Formats: sequence, structure tokens, C-alpha cells
Amino acid sequence: MSAPDETPEPAGQVADAVKGNWVDRHAPEFARPYLRLSRADRPIGTWLLLLPCWWGVALAAAQDGWRPGDLWIILGCALGAWLMRGAGCTWNDITDRDFDAAVARTRSRPIPSGQVSVKQALVWMFAQMGLAALILFSFNWVAVLLGVSSLGLVAIYPFAKRFTWWPQLFLGLAFNWGAVLAYAAHSGRVEWPAVLLYAAGIAWTLFYDTIYAHQDKEDDVLIGVKSTARLFGAATGKWLGLFLISTVALMTAAILAAILPAAGPVKLAVAMVAPWAMGWHLLWQMRRLDISDSGNCLTIFRANRDTGLIAALFLAVAAFL
Repeated sequence: MSAPDETPEPAGQVADAVKGNWVDRHAPEFARPYLRLSRADRPIGTWLLLLPCWWGVALAAAQDGWRPGDLWIILGCALGAWLMRGAGCTWNDITDRDFDAAVARTRSRPIPSGQVSVKQALVWMFAQMGLAALILFSFNWVAVLLGVSSLGLVAIYPFAKRFTWWPQLFLGLAFNWGAVLAYAAHSGRVEWPAVLLYAAGIAWTLFYDTIYAHQDKEDDVLIGVKSTARLFGAATGKWLGLFLISTVALMTAAILAAILPAAGPVKLAVAMVAPWAMGWHLLWQMRRLDISDSGNCLTIFRANRDTGLIAALFLAVAAFL
């Protein structure tokens, strides 16, 4: 029996969900297992998928100015990120259901806990993909082709930890594709600034998802799952430092390629704050990280929403100058 001053945990709550999240408290009971499949109770992943999209459209706008259609690109990417993150997580849970059942942090997820069947999860996944496709098809044909081509990366990612020590790299390839897509949605083409920004996002993903993977490294050893957390071990700090430097350097290169030589000194200075402020925030994370404390790893991982927002803010402001 719960103590009088304690609130009972909602039925079916996932272990690593944000406590008191809207899904567990306010969503209709029949919808909760599906929203949990989509990680709607853990919004950080949607942010990490969305923010490179916002970087991409802001960087493209910094080249030739904001356009009326950019508002829809920003909103469409937000809706699309929520839907495709949900579809990707559903696919991940389908493919990883046996692994999830063997790991303490994940055995409460809807499929291994019996809240949803595999067939129901597949229907839910395709429903989310269908809605996301409607948004994608409202963009130009270059963006549409890029969006469709990303499905291969999404499909492969859950299997990466079975055959490589670098599944975080595959996550980076999938999660940052939106930087190129949103850039193309604005400009109608893919250019070097978008490619460099994509690479910066991949380096950032290697940083934050290595931290995330340290939560499960003991269980991963037992079930034979590979990760950069296991690969780096005690040398994780050195690798995180390399990813930090790579993120800053590649985003700096993307900005320079996009706005030089036309940019004035004020615009250039504001744009350059994006990678450097982001780098300082990553350094702040490193100084507070304890890879032996799973709770600390999750807290630091979630802080990356603010890391990515910092870059998006300064790129957006620079595009107005």
C-alpha cells in the first residue's frame, strides 16, 4: 500500500519516462500504450530529431533571407519529427522486443510488458508514417526525395547494435537527416553548407547518445549488445571531447560556407555564436557527467535539448540580419 503522501505510479508507466508526464496523467487509457510506443512520454527524442531540421532551415535562410513558406517548414518539421520519431521508436521496439525484455530499464515498454501486440504496433507504426508522408509531400520535390531516402537509415538503425560497436553513428545518420531535408525544403537544392551541418549533427549525436548508452552498459554486456559506451569504457571522456570539437568545427564550417563572403560582421558574429555556445554547453555536460551513475547519464542526455536550441536560436537570429 502506498504511503498517504505518495501518488501511485500510473499503470503501465515506462521506467525511464518523465515522471508525471502528460501521457500517464491525461491521455485516454486506450491510447496510452501507443503513445508510450511513440515515446510521447519521453519527449527528448523528438527534440533531438527536430532541432537539426530547424538548424537546416535557419542556415538556408541565413544565406538568402526568410521566406513566407519557411513558417510551414518549421511547423511541418515539428509535426513530422513527432510522427517519425514515434514511428521509428515503434519500429525499434518491435525489432528489440526480446532485448528489451531482458533489460531492467526497458522491460516495462509496451511490447515486452504485454500492453501492445506486435501486430498492433505495426499498424500504429504505418499510421504514423502515413501522416508524416502527408506533411513531407507538401514540401518541394528535392525535400520529398530526401525524406523518402531516409527510410533506409530508419529501418537499419535498430539492427546496428547487433553488428557494429558504433550504433550511435547509425543513429546520427538517421536523426540528423532533417538538417539536409529542411535546408532543401527552403532552397530547393542540397549544397555543402547542408552537408557540413549534417556532419556536425552526427558528431553531436555521437556525443549525447554515448552518454545515453552508459545507462545500459552492464545489461548490454549480458545480452551481447554493442555500443560506443562499451567500446570507449573509461576513455569515454576523451572521445566525448573529440565529438565536441568536431561538432563545433563542422557547424562553424557550415556557417562560413553558407554566408561568406556576403555576410556583414554583425551577422557573421551572431551566427558564429551558435556553434561556440553549443560547444560550451557540451563542455558543461562533460564536467557534470558521471558515467557510473545511470540517473546522472539520463539527466545529462536530456540536457541536449537546450544544447540544440541554443544553436537554432542564434542561427535564426542571424537569418534576420
